[in-house]
Amino acid sequence: MAEELTPETPEESTEEQAIKQRKNGLYPGVSDELAENMKSGWADTELRDLAPIAQADKTAARRAALSARFPGERLVVPAGKLKTRSNDTEYAFRASTEYAYLTGDQTQDGVLVLEPVPAGGHEATIYLLPRSDRENGEFWLDGQGELWVGRRHSLTEAEQLLGVPAKDVRELAAELKEATGPVRAVRGHDAGIEAALTDKVTAERDEELRVYLSEARLIKDDFEVAELRKACEATARGFEDVVKVLDKAEATSERYIEGTFFLRARVEGNDIGYGSICAAGPHATTLHWVRNDGDVRSGDLLLLDAGVETTELYTADITRTLPINGRYTELQRKIYDAVYEAQEAGIAAVKPGAAYRDFHDAAQRVLAEKLVEWGLVEGPVERVLELGLQRRWTLHGTGHMLGMDVHDCAAARTEAYVDTTLAPGMCLTVEPGLYFQADDLTVPEEYRGIGVRIEDDILVTEDGNVNLSDGLPRRSEEVEAWMAGLKG
Repeated sequence: MAEELTPETPEESTEEQAIKQRKNGLYPGVSDELAENMKSGWADTELRDLAPIAQADKTAARRAALSARFPGERLVVPAGKLKTRSNDTEYAFRASTEYAYLTGDQTQDGVLVLEPVPAGGHEATIYLLPRSDRENGEFWLDGQGELWVGRRHSLTEAEQLLGVPAKDVRELAAELKEATGPVRAVRGHDAGIEAALTDKVTAERDEELRVYLSEARLIKDDFEVAELRKACEATARGFEDVVKVLDKAEATSERYIEGTFFLRARVEGNDIGYGSICAAGPHATTLHWVRNDGDVRSGDLLLLDAGVETTELYTADITRTLPINGRYTELQRKIYDAVYEAQEAGIAAVKPGAAYRDFHDAAQRVLAEKLVEWGLVEGPVERVLELGLQRRWTLHGTGHMLGMDVHDCAAARTEAYVDTTLAPGMCLTVEPGLYFQADDLTVPEEYRGIGVRIEDDILVTEDGNVNLSDGLPRRSEEVEAWMAGLKG
């Protein structure tokens, strides 16, 4: 990895960044002759007559709805800044969900501002970093210059693509400091913008904006549904990739599974939507096992919970629990089939007009029945459910909203989420599980260390639901046949 000539110091002006040398750099400075040479001799690379992005009409409609909800108020939605991983290396940038949802843009440092206008409504402006400056040397000297990290769109190009007037984001903080009237901002992504607004915003108003944008995503439009389908299809191929290399995982560790799925996510999407859970053997009883450094053994189960995030930032969230050697043992099959039966009951409860909690209750009832039937908890079932006794082995809720975030719409009010009724366009997971911890002395020894979860992504439709992830088998015998076919 090459070392920049200058440090990244966002607080300094571009001019200061362009001339300040990195400590321990090999060059003591830039000669006047070299600086002048680098200013000229470059071809015109401006892109012209660009077509709008595919979701431009959708993002415009989302901004219009936001404008109607907060009339007369200035609204500020940042994309976010690069986050340092260590010293002068950063994590891969991922734009804030709110910003990407309203703009379709994924550019670091970007900020969407909706300015109220006297006639009503708002005028939207997107503030971005313009092309690297070739006069002051930023494009080749600065760590975020074009020759270091790649070309970014000009403001004119951004306007054509996004359908929103674009301005230089480096001027925005000063503008916001002088702004008057009520302001709301999405917090937690851009400290500089928040500092400029510190005396103009309140936590209560900002939280109302965050909640609104979370609830706005509860109903997916057709563009979003198509992206979720794409994410599920790519994820299914990632699961197939894993099955084909289980022998290599046995020779190494869970990391081989993690890396195999990650390759599919990067080839077909933007990234993984969340840390992949590649839990073999007793690790399957840890709900969010992401260390992925354990052994993969024939005869054990692999709980793989993973999702591809598309280039437009919509993620799948799918879980399958697979026999590593291709065949479930008798006990593994009994537990797996119980979870499958619970999931079937949960999916059947997903339909328009149903209470959101119905699918959870339906799945939990089946699991409680099984636990009583197996003698692991004393019945009757109604007593078990009333006291929540099944939760020792079921642990978590049976699902959540899904979209641009794996746990989408998380800031929504309780009455708009878990206490609401389902409506067409909602997308949620149905993911019951049974987990028998390795040290659980209340169950027979042969149960200990077995964890099973089955998860699918379910879209509520006008007349019921559609399983977006049905490209992967779920019945135990179908899973075995599928694995056998992939392994040849």
